[in-house]
Amino acid sequence: MAKSNTYTEQDIVVLEGLEPVRKRPGMYIGGVDSRGYHHLLWEIVDNAVDEVINGYASTIKVTLHKGLQAATVDDNGRGIPVGVMPKYGKSALEIIYTTLHAGGKFGTGGYTHSGGLHGVGASVVNALSEELWVRVRREDKESEQGYARGAAVTPVRTVGKARGSGTKIYFRPDPEIFGEKARFDVELVRERLEAKSYLHKGLRVVFIDEESGTTQEFAHQGGIADYLQKLVTDRGKPAQNPTVYFARDPDGETGTRFELAFCWTEATDEFIRSFVNGIPTSSGGSHENGLKGGVVKGVRNYIDTHGLLPKGLALSAEDIREGLCAILSCYVREPQFQGQTKERLNNPEITGELDAAIRNFVESWLNNNKTYGEAIVGRIIQAARAREAAKAASLAVPRKSVVSHRLNLPGKLADCSSSDPSQSELFIVEGDSAGGSAKQGRNRRNQAILPLRGKVLNAEQASTSKLLSNKELQDIVSALGCGLGDSFDASKLRYGRIFLLMDADSDGHHISTLLLTFFYRYLPRLIENGHVFLAQPPLYRIDVGKETHWVLDDQKKEELLAKLPKNARPEIQRFKGLGEMMPQQLWATTLDPKRRVALKITVQNREETDRVLNELLGKDPSARFRFIMERAADAQTIDV
Repeated sequence: MAKSNTYTEQDIVVLEGLEPVRKRPGMYIGGVDSRGYHHLLWEIVDNAVDEVINGYASTIKVTLHKGLQAATVDDNGRGIPVGVMPKYGKSALEIIYTTLHAGGKFGTGGYTHSGGLHGVGASVVNALSEELWVRVRREDKESEQGYARGAAVTPVRTVGKARGSGTKIYFRPDPEIFGEKARFDVELVRERLEAKSYLHKGLRVVFIDEESGTTQEFAHQGGIADYLQKLVTDRGKPAQNPTVYFARDPDGETGTRFELAFCWTEATDEFIRSFVNGIPTSSGGSHENGLKGGVVKGVRNYIDTHGLLPKGLALSAEDIREGLCAILSCYVREPQFQGQTKERLNNPEITGELDAAIRNFVESWLNNNKTYGEAIVGRIIQAARAREAAKAASLAVPRKSVVSHRLNLPGKLADCSSSDPSQSELFIVEGDSAGGSAKQGRNRRNQAILPLRGKVLNAEQASTSKLLSNKELQDIVSALGCGLGDSFDASKLRYGRIFLLMDADSDGHHISTLLLTFFYRYLPRLIENGHVFLAQPPLYRIDVGKETHWVLDDQKKEELLAKLPKNARPEIQRFKGLGEMMPQQLWATTLDPKRRVALKITVQNREETDRVLNELLGKDPSARFRFIMERAADAQTIDV
């Protein structure tokens, strides 16, 4: 196709109004997947929370309507101004919902602290909604205006006398943007709203789920201290000291107001939840850096002052923070977020400010609570020794290179010939039988096969030393080459894609779960960076005449059979395991990149993931008993 050499003023396109949002929604909400879909709700909820933060509201009511494709957020704040702005000849309400970078948070009079400083949240939600209605209760009048896909469809009109004040917003995300099947996740919304009630003492949140017909109320006077206790309980890793609470509310216009709750637990990782003006900052930022630096320096000063470090042992910052569970809530006057999704705080001055304040507090608390201080130091020393042991074990496996192509690799690993990690794939398979079929069916150039024997160790219960001595897990770490824990080095990863390939039965699902738990707890960056996949081998082969269908599970089998003509005589083969599949069949269904089905492993909600892993794989058997008994009545068949 010939390229045009012309480039004139006729090629210049100006996107007006909210057109840029609909044209490139990912720039404003991060994407059009489930995360972006829910971001619309967070924008509206956060606007209501801003009223709470500044002392103008006490109650927020959120309703998910039947079908879970529309929501309403109602607060008892001041209500959005509806008067006409002379400069634009439109009401302030219409300007806010139809114009980018319009709002009451740019000046100094409307809000002291706010999560929405860009002035785009409300208008973005409007632009990406099929329908949106705003009702404002203000100055004894109730006013209303309707919108569709960013444009006003009605004028602002008075609909009656108001009872109290506040703003009520109904919106339906646009299926043209998000797809017809997009839905709100009830549990995700519930958890986010409950977190809001912990962060803001005195806030009452009412959550109505019309789909199930349930109503819940959240109000937590204990604030983030109670929130921390909940997180520790959900994670199933007992605390080694009572919850420590620290708050700072400086006088005057300078200084950052913040609250901090923390403790050390038996977990092998750190777990920090941070918020800025009520908005979760999942990617951290300058405030988290200040917290981490302050804790590390405070503990080091305490250890050095009392001479508690054994000779020959060096502590890293990661050793000190191992097992730390903390919640940090900051209130910043002019927050600088990275992007509209506000997942990271970039204010550089915050780091040093929080570092100094938290360092002094941590050191003082340890000196005043020496029993807990000595226990925490003992836990840190143990972490340092475990780190050194893990590092020594991982260093035994050099990175694959032109020179050391197959040195120190597991003997049962059938490696690929490619040394390019971006092109190489590792399939971790269940058993030698499946391994044999996979080895014969694979592409030897870029696909490696590592068979495992039996069920692997439960990483949720096992100690680090026990994990390091486990042969199956050792083989996985050796094959990957990137180490684990503090010695993890992403640049040494030998395979860009790691597939868990297990039988499509209950045993296979169990092994996959155990492996995913290991990756989640000890190699989380592999998941975060999109390296881990769950292969989807077929459970059935169904031949109908000359056609062959590969079916993943019983449900898909029944759906396929229901679609067949009445006179069809399907031949059904159920695979007891991958070892029953011929190599060419395994290639065609599971290994071939052009035809295979695989699920990329992602973690959207770490708190919920921790809770589920603790309940199903943790040390407390009562949680599993409750899980089984609650679902026993719904069980129809058991795969044995």
